[in-house]
Amino acid sequence: MIVVTGATGNIGRPLTQALTEAGRHVTAVSRHTAAVPDGARHVVADLAEPAGLRPVLAGAEALFLLLSGELHATGADSVDIIGEAAAGGVRRVVLLSTLGVVTRPFGPTRIAMRALEDTLRESGLEWSILRPGGFASNALWWADSVRARRVVAAPFGDVGVPIIDPADIAAVAAACLLSDRHTGGVYELTGPEVITPRQQAEAIAATLGSPVGFRELSREEAKAAMTQSMPAELADDTLDILGSPSPAELRVSPDVQQVLGRAPRPFADWAARSAAAFR
Repeated sequence: MIVVTGATGNIGRPLTQALTEAGRHVTAVSRHTAAVPDGARHVVADLAEPAGLRPVLAGAEALFLLLSGELHATGADSVDIIGEAAAGGVRRVVLLSTLGVVTRPFGPTRIAMRALEDTLRESGLEWSILRPGGFASNALWWADSVRARRVVAAPFGDVGVPIIDPADIAAVAAACLLSDRHTGGVYELTGPEVITPRQQAEAIAATLGSPVGFRELSREEAKAAMTQSMPAELADDTLDILGSPSPAELRVSPDVQQVLGRAPRPFADWAARSAAAFR
């Protein structure tokens, strides 16, 4: 049995579906009651309370561990989850980390994630670590304004990074969970090209078959909007990356190709699959 945390999100849902389609028994964990792909068992649990995961992890062979930025902000001791996994008999853990542990290692969230990476490496378990950059699905922040006014409002309109389709993260995670070949692998996950917010708006317009305008936000306007759904520290981190990406954050990684044997999907593919959110 494989336990997938964050199982109802943009990564966890396609991962759960991929694992069930591969014939594996999956326990899909989320903080709230929600529908999960057919064939999976759903369990409500809070990762901020690792002891509560004991009955979920008992008898599991593998764990996909996804922690939200909000969890780090609360000061929860997430490293205890690794101990609970080992005690429950889990053999393999695939951790969703972040590229920021390498490119911007000194913020509180990245320090916490690096500590979790180090704990996993030293745990004696089989492990793989995934370090994605920005997500294509962050464009869903614009869905309301596109539906209502056919406008994308975003900061740094002409500064791009190689954002990744969450479905590709899920596919890499599935490969790591299902094969010994990726044990000990640390994979930096990006899309196939650098793409700016303005270009993302153009891709959404092409999907919809109607014009979508672009309005550039100031950093202050963007932060005010972002802090409605994330801690201020994470909003500042995100804006730092979006406004002034480092060479490492601009690099297109070969790791999706290495693991999956195919190139990562472009943003236009994600936009086409997500068109209903913008109509």
